[in-house]
Amino acid sequence: MLVELHIEDLALIERATLTFEDGFGVITGATGAGKSLLIDALGLLLGQRARTGLVRKGAKRALVEGRFLVEPGGYGHLVLNWLRDHLPTALEDWEEEGGEGTLELILTRSVAVEKRSQAHVNHRPVTQKMQRELAGLLVEIHGQNDQQRLFDPEEQLRLLDTFGGLHDTLQGYRERRARWLQKAERLDGYANQEAERLQRLDLLRFQVSELMGAGEAVRDKGALLAERARLRHAGGLGLELSGVSFGLFEADGCALTEVQKATKVLEGWAAKVPDVEESLQALHGAAAYMEDANNLLTSLLDGVETDPQRLDEIESQLVVVEHLERKYGTDSAGLLLRIEELQGELDELEDLEAGEGALQEQVTKDFEAMRQSAERLGKGRRKLVKRLQQEVEAALEKLGLSGCQFRVSWIEVKADGGAELSDLRRRYSLQGAEKMEFLLSANPGESVGPLRSVASGGEMARIMLALRGALAVRLSTPTLIFDEVDTGVGGRLGPEVADHLARLAAHHQVLCVTHLPAIAARAAGHLKVEKTTEKGRTHTNVVALFGKGREMEIADMIAGGGDQKTALAEARRLLMASSS
Repeated sequence: MLVELHIEDLALIERATLTFEDGFGVITGATGAGKSLLIDALGLLLGQRARTGLVRKGAKRALVEGRFLVEPGGYGHLVLNWLRDHLPTALEDWEEEGGEGTLELILTRSVAVEKRSQAHVNHRPVTQKMQRELAGLLVEIHGQNDQQRLFDPEEQLRLLDTFGGLHDTLQGYRERRARWLQKAERLDGYANQEAERLQRLDLLRFQVSELMGAGEAVRDKGALLAERARLRHAGGLGLELSGVSFGLFEADGCALTEVQKATKVLEGWAAKVPDVEESLQALHGAAAYMEDANNLLTSLLDGVETDPQRLDEIESQLVVVEHLERKYGTDSAGLLLRIEELQGELDELEDLEAGEGALQEQVTKDFEAMRQSAERLGKGRRKLVKRLQQEVEAALEKLGLSGCQFRVSWIEVKADGGAELSDLRRRYSLQGAEKMEFLLSANPGESVGPLRSVASGGEMARIMLALRGALAVRLSTPTLIFDEVDTGVGGRLGPEVADHLARLAAHHQVLCVTHLPAIAARAAGHLKVEKTTEKGRTHTNVVALFGKGREMEIADMIAGGGDQKTALAEARRLLMASSS
């Protein structure tokens, strides 16, 4: 619940600290005194956009800070779960103390003249969106504008789900819908890109086939170039190399023979003259190199022969390789890498093509799970309608709308094209597979119609109170603030509205801005907003009323002057009646 509200430099409020108790409290004051500023302050905590001129003249910023206490059980676990999911740092101090007692949350919003507004939770900066979501779990403000939300069928559906405690069922449906939609969108993407994917597959298969066909030639390009050189010059090469080989290794007095003779001579002298050893080792090496050269020349000569057919084959292979190098803009090594890349992409697309069938099966399975969940949600909602109608009509009768009829109309959701994803998404929306609308007949004999068509401002206020009463024992927002909900109700029904608000206060913290003395007298706590002028500046102050001060304020609400005996007597009567 809200236990404290601190305000600085907000329009006419220079500084104010308000404390609140559990149960039913009211805020009163003359028209124009500044009661709406308190609603504006709470609206800032709820993440509403700051109006121009909210910062007090001469100040640099306006500050609003609200202190809330959250019990871990009941509705509090929804708040704790949200914090764990979105703002776990706000729970650090509480969890260090054991995480079992009451959690204190401090929500702060500052609005600067020249800078963007800032939001904090437990003195930690947060986005305005995050503060709006968290504050929305703690406080609901119902005013003339908020009553218009009752015209929205989605808001009406939300209220029905709250009435029946269907949050978990709805969340389960949304989780199944999200799983189905994620896979369905992927599958839909495949279908939309089918032509492009098939074209890419054809190109990849051609390129891989083309490169793989020349793969061996690409890998052996160096060897092919060497072999082509030998074949091109086979005649001259064989003749000249044969002559070289004969002269070095076979002819009488050839180089190899002379080296061998010199080696034997030096071997004889090496034992007598040690200085000869170095020259001997050099000759040994020369002989070894010459023998190696002889073997290599012999092997080369064995492979040198004229083969025009083989030369043509090599030329053809090299032409293909050089064409591919130009086509793909790389050398033979790059072509080998390109083969691997293209083959990898081809395998991936072919696996994707094969996986599309498996994905289709999964989409079908997930859709069926979502459909069944939507059906359970729809059945649960329809079971609630009769009980909701009875409770709302009973409450409306107490609020002066005797003989009215409150109904729920189900609206069939049709998919235009059947199985198209866009149609199915529309058919199975975030709210479920059905839509509904509240209908009302405010007077006997009149036909029921949508609220927007048949409900006046006063009737809307009472309908909202009746719905709130029906939802009172459900898991819903702990602090309810009503901004002049009695507008259009009139003094005759004041006591009934007051009793209804008091019943709500048995399950919620209820704060009501009111002009009706019967409602003000029924509350347990009473704050008065008043406007004063000091040193040429206007100030709005908020004071807590007790005893005589409260009697005077209620008498002033009755007759416009607390000094009138009749008004004071009526104020005392109302206060005594509310305490009995």
